[in-house]
Amino acid sequence: MSQPLFATAALIGIGLIGSSLARRARRDGLFRRIVAGTRTQATAERALALGIVDAATTDLPAAVEGADLVVLCTPVGTYAEIAAAIGPRLAKGAIVTDVGSVKQAPIRDVTPHLPPGVAFVPGHPVAGTEHSGPDAGFPTLFDGRWCILTPEPGTDPAAVERVVEFWRRVGSNVDVMDAAHHDRALAITSHIPHLIAYNIVGTVSDLEEDAQREVIKYAASGFRDFTRIAASDPVMWRDVFLNNREAVLEMLQRFSEDLTALQRAIRRGDGQTLQDRFTKTRAVRRSIIEAKQA
Repeated sequence: MSQPLFATAALIGIGLIGSSLARRARRDGLFRRIVAGTRTQATAERALALGIVDAATTDLPAAVEGADLVVLCTPVGTYAEIAAAIGPRLAKGAIVTDVGSVKQAPIRDVTPHLPPGVAFVPGHPVAGTEHSGPDAGFPTLFDGRWCILTPEPGTDPAAVERVVEFWRRVGSNVDVMDAAHHDRALAITSHIPHLIAYNIVGTVSDLEEDAQREVIKYAASGFRDFTRIAASDPVMWRDVFLNNREAVLEMLQRFSEDLTALQRAIRRGDGQTLQDRFTKTRAVRRSIIEAKQA
């Protein structure tokens, strides 16, 4: 077992990501003490019953008191309110990080509420499943996956390095980049695919009852994959799209243009254009497999 990286970690939110961090930290001794801050008493009690935290409370300012690491694991739309509540109780020298899928919005919403001597190192573990809640987590969720950190210029380098080491210890590969660059890159690799999945599955839900039954009965692997993605936490993804709207709209426009080109090729019977596009996309899949991110 490795030496603890932090004495006390406060996990604000104990869903899939928070509970996975708690399980991994508990397994590998990364924290001496783990406190969960939750929205409901039922979730706090469940986290305690699972044995993945040492204490749990719905009083978020109390949860962060004395913590040297605070991890925001709630939907990004909640960050401003949470940061305003916990800011006055953060200890000098504490590090605050997060797990949100967008990064400019957390910098905007969290930084103004942090007292002097507290560093904010925004983070995004590119890992997850469609499940949520404290029972959904597992300690190997982050193994071999990327975690992207987007600290602002001037952030204490020692704080950044401690957060880098934390994510490495939970199994992640770590990249550091500009927040705007992150949001644009993830718009196409993560956000647009989720939007497409929600839309396709939503179209099916609007079909007549007989057609819906046939879709469910004869669902091929492609549609099943869409339904898995579309089962993701609706509140979390609502907040992602609202807080990364510029990058999402830009990439959605490019996607729409490419889709129109495919529509034109099908209408004209242009098999070569279709084959060329499908060959190119096949190569992308092979690259993902080679990078061990499949």
